Amino acid sequence: MKYDFDKPVDRSGSGDLKHCVLEERYGRPDLLPLWVADMDFETPQFITDALRRRLDHSLFGYTVTPPELWPTVSRWISAHHGWQPQEEWFSFIPGIVKGIGMAVNVFTQPGDGIIIMPPVYHPFRLVPEGNGRRIVNCPLTPHPDYHIDFDRLEQVCDEHCRLLILSNPHNPAGIVWPREVLQRLAHICAERGIIVISDEIHCDMALFGHRHVPFASVSEEAARCSITFGAPSKTFNIAGIVSSYAIVPDPQLREQFYSWIKANEMDEPTIFAPIATMAAFSPEGEEWRHQMVSYVEQNVCFVEDYCREHLPQLRPLRPQASFLVWLDCRGLGLSHDALNDLFVNRARLALNDGEMFGPGGEGFMRMNVGTQRSTLQEALDRLREALA
Repeated sequence: MKYDFDKPVDRSGSGDLKHCVLEERYGRPDLLPLWVADMDFETPQFITDALRRRLDHSLFGYTVTPPELWPTVSRWISAHHGWQPQEEWFSFIPGIVKGIGMAVNVFTQPGDGIIIMPPVYHPFRLVPEGNGRRIVNCPLTPHPDYHIDFDRLEQVCDEHCRLLILSNPHNPAGIVWPREVLQRLAHICAERGIIVISDEIHCDMALFGHRHVPFASVSEEAARCSITFGAPSKTFNIAGIVSSYAIVPDPQLREQFYSWIKANEMDEPTIFAPIATMAAFSPEGEEWRHQMVSYVEQNVCFVEDYCREHLPQLRPLRPQASFLVWLDCRGLGLSHDALNDLFVNRARLALNDGEMFGPGGEGFMRMNVGTQRSTLQEALDRLREALA
């Protein structure tokens, strides 16, 4: 089947976050939104059909987790990433950010250090801080050649550091971390008794021939010290259907984490989560994913070509995964406030301000290109006119 990703989708009346909070967050409602990380493509019909079949049975009482859920997810991970988690390693969690909060509360105490590597997804900072933990920054080496600064990492690790939160693939820069990098990170953390929380929500959206490497798969040390979080939500545009999961290979870590989750009844999926997940991780899902990734790649190239021809002051960093483009705007020579004013008030665009991702994000914007190409054309034309 050929899917039409150019088809406009009117999201009005759906209560979508992307449009409904523009005035609250940006000060005006008339912006073209390219910020929050969901796509403007319709959720594929085979997922909608699976949900509709369940809706035909109009009784929505308590349900059990389908026995085929975790084997389905495990087979998908094995087929795409060469790692086959065992069924008992899985647990449902009510969202990845919530999962980070749960891990923070299970494995750390107020005042403990939690390592993050900015610029990085801002809840990695907000969740620990909101729970009274100490953020330990280990910034990536500067753009354009982002790397984990292992010398800095060994310096900042002290006896009070308990967790490291890894974005794999990286958000916002779209980096697919190589196996040898993850092996070195696992060795450092395992030696120091630091648990690695690996957020792998963008793992099924590797672009331009890159391949995602699951952190827990790279070595015995990685498996022993890691908790992996994943979900079909980004890839199949079902973020509103909470369908996240944790994978914990180590039995001691698993018992400690899952017993707490179970005691608080956070391991029970909502009625529609398994249905959507199993429909996504099906042969139909693979075909849709393949076409969607190809369309996103073309969108990335469109942004690159447009900036090269019309906006040479802007340098989009080509993502190796995901539908998010990390846009280097430092060539404009604008202050933080002036850069935001350019995008919001002059170009009437809503992007994510790079500074929200922490040190190293200054002068950048995160652009969501998971949208129709006509929308990207309009957005870039607005920016071009504003700069003119």
